[in-house]
Amino acid sequence: MSRPADPDRLAEEILDKYARYVNPGLVKLYRFANVITAEWEAQGVVVRDIHGKEYLDCSGGPAVFTVGHRHPKVVAAVKEQLDRMPMSVRAMPRKPEADLAELLAQITPGDLQYTFFANSGSEANEGAIKLARLATGRANIVGAEGAFHGKTLGALSASGREMYKTPFAPLVPGFTHVPFGDLEAMNRAVDAKTAAVILEPIQGEAGVIIPPDDYLPGVRAICDRAGALMILDEVQTGLGRTGKMFACEHWGVVPDILTTAKALGGGVVPIGAFTGRPHLWKALEKNPYLHSSTFGGNSIACAAGIATIRVLQEERLTERAAEQGAYMLGRLRELQRRHPAMVKDVRGKGLLIGMEFTDPDIVLLITADAMERGVIVFYSLNKPECFRLAPPLIISREQIDRAVEVLDQSIAYAAQMVAEIVEGARSSS
Repeated sequence: MSRPADPDRLAEEILDKYARYVNPGLVKLYRFANVITAEWEAQGVVVRDIHGKEYLDCSGGPAVFTVGHRHPKVVAAVKEQLDRMPMSVRAMPRKPEADLAELLAQITPGDLQYTFFANSGSEANEGAIKLARLATGRANIVGAEGAFHGKTLGALSASGREMYKTPFAPLVPGFTHVPFGDLEAMNRAVDAKTAAVILEPIQGEAGVIIPPDDYLPGVRAICDRAGALMILDEVQTGLGRTGKMFACEHWGVVPDILTTAKALGGGVVPIGAFTGRPHLWKALEKNPYLHSSTFGGNSIACAAGIATIRVLQEERLTERAAEQGAYMLGRLRELQRRHPAMVKDVRGKGLLIGMEFTDPDIVLLITADAMERGVIVFYSLNKPECFRLAPPLIISREQIDRAVEVLDQSIAYAAQMVAEIVEGARSSS
């Protein structure tokens, strides 16, 4: 693919248009991080900008590019459907939607069977919350502090960081939050008025927080006793990311409703979904259009989803995530031992890994410097002192080693900057 004739000029034109027509605040962030460029093309684990510079994608969108950028089988499936009929007239059934729903019934745990397709993780979680209220006749939803379920109004109400919620108050009523991992608090919060508990099996935006082993089974038991549903948000953790097809399988838990998105479109077409147990769908049988979406279940998105699941299975990427994740986690813990004053913790499952630092400003320095050196990482929205690594599951050990080498250099650079700032403050005083 050819590159622009004058990339420097094009970069300034793009930033100018962002300032005029998208959001001036974004331009300030890009310029602060010295991102005076724009993405141009990608393949596998590698992204190239308009200058032709290559970057290792260790963020993945985050967690979108599970099978890599532009996997040929996903691209081919989308092109084939695009040539046939990309969008639906909504008057007849659609084969790609039927086939993808069948595949999800096969790969999701337990007796999860029926799927509604949306366009994003936020929409999937909105639908799951609506179904829980409809099926139970109850209104209250219990979530977790630090959770992230999206930024539409209902999904935001379920999320757990006030910084993103307060400007939009009042939010949807009926939502309460308890500390993630605390079974006693959950038991106190769930009662006969609770429609559902919504949780991420592993909290992603909170900095890759892994619960105690008894937590999800305990929440399952609490829900069962109270007659409440259990919704697991696997938008970020699902489809092989953590070394299991779905993260809840690490703890042998089957939710009543499971939500997916991000990786489901293979990094080619956006798609979201919520999948539930058969008895819940009876609430939607009488009026199948009680919850609907103009573009949900569109054929090119479903074609991407089908191809993505088949790639995951054929290339054994779930197993690869477990193997490569263990290797990457070990290499990153070497950095923690080498930089104990900077790196507070390294944790993860599969290729969903969090690095927590002693200060959020350090994270900004490291992510900006790492990008200049050719590695993309991104801080967590609900825990800015932490960034996630969620690279494509096809990442090689050589690429992992390169990423770790760059992060080592960037952490050392940040440490030097902090030392210079401290020394400058001492000198001025």
